[in-house]
Amino acid sequence: MSATATAAAVFASSPATRSPGHLPTRKPRNPIFHGNRFASSSSSRSSSLLGRAFFITNRSIHGSTTRRSSLSTTGIRPFSPVMEWQDCTVKMEMDVPISVAYECYSDRESIPRWMPFISSVKILEDKPDLSRWSLKYKAFGQDIEYSWLARNMQPTPNQKIHWRSLEGLPNRGAVRFYPKGPSSCIVELTVSYEVPQLLVPVASALQPFLESLLRRGLERFAVFAKSN
Repeated sequence: MSATATAAAVFASSPATRSPGHLPTRKPRNPIFHGNRFASSSSSRSSSLLGRAFFITNRSIHGSTTRRSSLSTTGIRPFSPVMEWQDCTVKMEMDVPISVAYECYSDRESIPRWMPFISSVKILEDKPDLSRWSLKYKAFGQDIEYSWLARNMQPTPNQKIHWRSLEGLPNRGAVRFYPKGPSSCIVELTVSYEVPQLLVPVASALQPFLESLLRRGLERFAVFAKSN
């Protein structure tokens, strides 16, 4: 083959002169985060960046005063710790008609008479759907005291009463009434609450403790309702 023919063959096989249909297929790099600029298959770089994100998150959770709003090179954003919510549900059969149980529970200002940890409930004169609640109780070696403003949501007569806090201690709940017979019913009380910062160390013990208080409250409520 002549030098001219050899040069022509080499030029024809060059990638720059191949047709699109004959271009070699390149395997895409495996991105760690889809949808942003960070995409690398380097395990060392990935470990470094993920470790950096964990460090920032860990500092945020443990209350460090040094905070960073974002990592512009990776798109990783530290998150603020979210307080844990817990739910407690207790129910009890009572020897009172469902209408009596519903009417007694609707009297919010009477709740401290039978709920152990509620010290006072005051309905706002100008807004009867709002009420101020105070909680006082000694537990876990501490004097626990909280207050909140609650709104009674639209009730379903003889079936459901429910509320949510607007300010103060975050909580919400519902009381449901189920007929059992002409002179008896089942009352089910559910309370959901955000664990206060003060009680985070005992959060695992808080739920069964509150459940026992709510059960004791329903027992006293059954006596209260029967006497009315």
